[in-house]
Amino acid sequence: MSLPHPAHPVSRREVIQAGAVGLLGLGMNHLSALQAMTAATQPPRAKSVIYIFLSGGLAQHESFDMKPDAPMEIRGEFKPIRTRTPGLHICEHLPNLARISEKWSLVRSLTHGSSDHSLGHHIMLTGRSDAPLGFDPSKPKKSDHPSMAALATALLPKRKDNLPPAIVLPEKLVHREGRTLAGQFAGTLGAQHDPWFLEMSPYHPKHYGAYPNYLFHHERGFETDPTLRFQAPHLSLPQGLTMDRVMDRVSLRNALEQQTQDLTALAGDEAFDSTRQAAIGLLSNRKVHDAFSLEKVDPKMLDRYGRNSFGWSLLMARRLVESGVRMVQVNLGNSETWDTHQAAWGNLKNYLLPPMDLAVSALLEDLDASGQLDETLIVMGGEFGRTPKIKSISATALPGRDHWGHAQSVLLAGGGIKGGRVIGSTDKLGGYPTSDAQTPENLAATIYEALGLPRETIWKDFTGRPHTLYMGSPIGGLT
Repeated sequence: MSLPHPAHPVSRREVIQAGAVGLLGLGMNHLSALQAMTAATQPPRAKSVIYIFLSGGLAQHESFDMKPDAPMEIRGEFKPIRTRTPGLHICEHLPNLARISEKWSLVRSLTHGSSDHSLGHHIMLTGRSDAPLGFDPSKPKKSDHPSMAALATALLPKRKDNLPPAIVLPEKLVHREGRTLAGQFAGTLGAQHDPWFLEMSPYHPKHYGAYPNYLFHHERGFETDPTLRFQAPHLSLPQGLTMDRVMDRVSLRNALEQQTQDLTALAGDEAFDSTRQAAIGLLSNRKVHDAFSLEKVDPKMLDRYGRNSFGWSLLMARRLVESGVRMVQVNLGNSETWDTHQAAWGNLKNYLLPPMDLAVSALLEDLDASGQLDETLIVMGGEFGRTPKIKSISATALPGRDHWGHAQSVLLAGGGIKGGRVIGSTDKLGGYPTSDAQTPENLAATIYEALGLPRETIWKDFTGRPHTLYMGSPIGGLT
């Protein structure tokens, strides 16, 4: 095969497709997952993070910061229930989490200044309250701040088995209008550090939630869509191709690259080599195979997590952490699933809270039973909370709550955090912090600390300019 002339190089994308996909036999529908890895310079503390992101904004009044003594237009329709923690009450539709409250804690006072979905996503996925220069709510840009998952990708140590440090599943966050939300990517860190996106959930802009049995529309309620299928990556080799043959081909390719400058230039820099190595790591790691094999899961376990996209996603997250992936971001629901402007109480009661409650509680119990909860930090939050006062988007729509960046509740568990604690409080209407206000920067610092990244860590943007990783302090009072 003749090499292309240097003046007309083949694109890196074509090389990745031909090399990683053609050589290794990965499915074409998972090309976006083949992103570049990089080595870190700091030793790990052997801890992991699962960041459960509730796109749309979980209502604090209908979950973890209820105001039963407030007027009806504030408190809403749900009743509080006791948990196993004395004095701690949460929503009646979270019975499983109430039952295991000794395993998790709350921050009720996380606050930032944006009530806009796009900027709110950027803030809570990057851990930065400031909007980047030239921020565009309609699309990601190279000038965006890097996501926490991207920074984990760039800064965490490279494993010997080449597994990616950070993975996002089961989908990118894409608005129903088709625009991809900013804040999910590497931004100024450089696109070679974008986290791996394992896109197992198809884009479905006309409905939301944990399909198939909890699929819904904010106005119409329950929906059915037989075209929605949760498709785990197929990481097996093509028939007749063994790992020995793969490694023989890799050795041959390495030899060619050593001998041929043109081929080295064609393949690009170390990003391509890292991509190839990571792909081989995925293929050769039996635990990763098992993580994506839902058909091998005990039916009783599937029932415990829920046979829906929420349950499947968190089950895969647990298995990926077991296999050695250090950070897994789980987008629990497609873009703005939790945006309860209308019919809030029916949608939360029937479609949103039950599958979340079941899957998150199963995750915590399984990690605890296996001894991994102490080594795995669980964080669950959205881009903001909801307004104290109940509103309606029209005269005919059932009521709900609007966006509210000033206060939201975040659940944290594991990673050395003691359960049954509540950090911070809000006023009697649930609108503003009244004690121990926390910022997205503090939440990010909590995540970085759990990952073992030192507070002195510096990262460099694509121009080479250095930046401090820690923009806040880890949330105190949780350990």
